[in-house]
Amino acid sequence: MKWTNDRSDNVDDRRGSGGGGMLVGGGLGTIIVAAIVFFLGGDPSAILNNSTSAPQQTEQRALSNEELNIREFVRMLTAENEQTWHKIFQENGIQFQPAKVVLFENGTDSGCGPAQSEMGPFYCPADQIIYMDMRFFNELQQKFGAKVGQFTVAYVLGHEYGHHIQTLLGTTQKVNQLRRSQSETESNKFSVATELQADFYAGLWAKQTDSREKFLEPGDIQEAMSAAAAVGDDNIQKRGQGYVNQESFTHGSSAQREEWFMKGYNSGDIRQGDTFNALLR
Repeated sequence: MKWTNDRSDNVDDRRGSGGGGMLVGGGLGTIIVAAIVFFLGGDPSAILNNSTSAPQQTEQRALSNEELNIREFVRMLTAENEQTWHKIFQENGIQFQPAKVVLFENGTDSGCGPAQSEMGPFYCPADQIIYMDMRFFNELQQKFGAKVGQFTVAYVLGHEYGHHIQTLLGTTQKVNQLRRSQSETESNKFSVATELQADFYAGLWAKQTDSREKFLEPGDIQEAMSAAAAVGDDNIQKRGQGYVNQESFTHGSSAQREEWFMKGYNSGDIRQGDTFNALLR
């Protein structure tokens, strides 16, 4: 993908700062469960709020040139999310508020509890911040078989920004309220619809941004499809437990994640992203 000249100031790079939170009480089991259940997900507070944060003392260090380059890349992607979604909201008469993005290593504190690198990227509605440890993308390639490139990062950030859009539109709040009165199986269906809508928003963002900036290059969309397939519930369950239990899906199958990203990309129309009526009727 081509880099644009836009940069956002809403990126907080906490790498090399010497701080960070470390889970206590939940332990390694909590981290593993959070990683599986909330891979590329929305709100991990249901698991993480049961743990507490303790200071983790590490030495401060200077960031490498590669890490500084990654920061600029994320600042660019964040700016393109902000511009595209501001335009979409403006066209629909809605007030837009940008999300912040935090880059961290090992661990840090979030409004949803301690953030750990093993969890993968996530969005916290409580503080409206996206948390990302960039080493996640090595795991995505090595453990889940994704073809990782620059647009893989763009897709993941676009998905997490999609959860921010759901919070701004009130979708997150409505879904959380509805899920309280549902059985576990029905609650999982709402979760799947939420995640697939975030994939749709990521595709919509890619389409709208490319129309404005012409930043896509051959192979970029295929990278997004590879990442979407890698984090499908069926792929994660096959690799983790050797079999698939569809009733326990919380994010959607690989095929569904690819389908809804492409629907957002091909339509470029936010009105086509009603995953709830499509999946729950």
